[in-house]
Amino acid sequence: MKGISYRGYRICFGRYALQALEPAWITSRQIEAGRHAMTRNVRRGGKIWVRIFLNKPVTVRPTETCMGSGKGSPE
Repeated sequence: MKGISYRGYRICFGRYALQALEPAWITSRQIEAGRHAMTRNVRRGGKIWVRIFLNKPVTVRPTETCMGSGKGSPE
């Protein structure tokens, strides 16, 4: 992933936001961990918007397995 984004830096919903400081791939577990951490601090009735969508599946092979026999399961 290259380049710097010059758009999409304004908060569209709510008062607070999380912003990535560096470009990188993000997993569904990382998104869920961030959402879980935010819900701990947001009181009852608070709303959280997650505007990121995973559209690139990442497959991972288990460690210490033989080569071949297809691709690993998606994470």
